[in-house]
Amino acid sequence: MPAKPLECRAHVVAVRALAPQIIEVDLAMDDPPALEFEAGQWVSVPFGPKNVRAYSIASTPDSPDVVTLCADVAPGGIGSQWFRELRPGSIVEFKAPFGGFVFSREDPRRALFVAEEIGIVPIYAMLAELDHTEPGRPATLIHGGRDPEWLPYLDAFSARAEANPAFTYRPVVESAPPEWSGERGSLVEVVERGVTTVENLVVYVSGGGEMIRRLREILTARGLARRDYRWEKFW
Repeated sequence: MPAKPLECRAHVVAVRALAPQIIEVDLAMDDPPALEFEAGQWVSVPFGPKNVRAYSIASTPDSPDVVTLCADVAPGGIGSQWFRELRPGSIVEFKAPFGGFVFSREDPRRALFVAEEIGIVPIYAMLAELDHTEPGRPATLIHGGRDPEWLPYLDAFSARAEANPAFTYRPVVESAPPEWSGERGSLVEVVERGVTTVENLVVYVSGGGEMIRRLREILTARGLARRDYRWEKFW
């Protein structure tokens, strides 16, 4: 049963720039001393009585006393500015956990994960947990972005694919330098070409609403049941 959202207080212990516009922060939990959540869930940070921002949890439930958040700060709004200004020692108050975009470990079917840019964060947590608990379970990730800087965790996923034959990683970008060894083009087109059958398949998709809609139309037209298409909209 999912944990009930709680009012939480934590302090920043580390800040990392994964790319010019993508920042990761580690929060040490103060109250409660540990956060119970499922990989793929998110926290809600208030900016006034009717103004909140959601941030996906990049870490796994294995380390409930330190929670990692990751955000795209390019939009430049109130949430982006706040996230940019976080420093070790900063106090963060939030409510968590939220969200039903979580991996069903009881489901034996092969899993396809599709992420667009910062939409990778909940999927990163899901795959990290899966790597710890069921490393031999087959999984495929297709992650797309405008260029390699918008593929956070690129190196981590590449290393995981080399070390784990059960995990397939297909990074795709719209533009890249000549030395880029991944795929080029549209994320939707790469998925459309790569998914030749939806038999025994469950799909987890995270990113922009337009991408989510287009992939749902393509895959359900091929016979995928809507209940087997699970998604998290970031914008």
